[in-house]
Amino acid sequence: MMQLDSSTLAIIKKACKGKKHVKLTIGYILNDEITVRVFDENSETQNENYIYEIASITKTFTATLLSKFIYENKMSLDDSILKYFGGLDDDKYYPTLKRLATHTAGYSTALPFTRREYLSTPLKGFPPMPDVEKVKTVLRYNPRQDKDYPWKYANFGFMLIGHAVGVISGKGYWNAMDDFLSGDLGLMNTYTGTEPNKNIHGFNMKNRDCGNIKYNKSPTIISGEGDISSDAKDLLQYAKINMYEEKPYISLCHEKHADASSLFATVLCNMTGVKGIDMGLGWMLNKGNNRIIWHSGDSDSFSSYLAIDKDKKVASVVLSNYRMDAIKIGMSVLEAL
Repeated sequence: MMQLDSSTLAIIKKACKGKKHVKLTIGYILNDEITVRVFDENSETQNENYIYEIASITKTFTATLLSKFIYENKMSLDDSILKYFGGLDDDKYYPTLKRLATHTAGYSTALPFTRREYLSTPLKGFPPMPDVEKVKTVLRYNPRQDKDYPWKYANFGFMLIGHAVGVISGKGYWNAMDDFLSGDLGLMNTYTGTEPNKNIHGFNMKNRDCGNIKYNKSPTIISGEGDISSDAKDLLQYAKINMYEEKPYISLCHEKHADASSLFATVLCNMTGVKGIDMGLGWMLNKGNNRIIWHSGDSDSFSSYLAIDKDKKVASVVLSNYRMDAIKIGMSVLEAL
């Protein structure tokens, strides 16, 4: 087993300090072997299997299901989202799936919620998930032009993609994604939503138990941007599927589909220490080396990070039940590998 270097251990120790209930899981692939290690507030602890809310890493799964349907000629990146929603104005422009999947559709980071909805939300930091009618209203009142907008990270785009793949599957997003995770990808500890007897609880910075987000899986509820739960072993198995492109549709997600140069992207890169990013479908690609793909995720009480170096055949994953800088930890592990 590879020994984590002193600088990585120092980052881990600092990240865990003061977090009384932290379970920080770090995993990696080296020489095709999966290793998982768990840290608490004081040191490395017994390696138990914890299932976490992985937040926005969900977007890579949504994009992968999209790519499968494109491979099967059921969808196209050039499809307008109009195709998947009834009751919208046919004579108006609505963004393509490609622009939604690359954050170049021009939507605000706050959509589909208003500032008032965010401020009135208790504890978990997210208003109730929108239904189809609310989303159609948002689309009508936020018209876009037929162009590539400067890159701006937007959950709303992946909600729209989630709805679209649900329509094409004939099952709705929730059932389609669960079937895809277990059936196509073979990930047995990965599923949409949260399960009370499986998910580890999240905590805030005051060490208060925040539990887990409770999802309404009604067919009318829109999701696809941050609703999946998983563990380190499953995510590293998923990393292997991507690393070796084990499915014929995987490579489409890894191609550069958009340039993420914008003020928003610059701010993100400065915050995370990333030198620059391009956009695959869902995945972030390191600018200058698109063979390194990654995504992170954050909610009020969870942080996550998954990165893959396709050339060197290594990967790292970080899962925490507190909010912390998972990117910094994961990048340090990947560089050591």
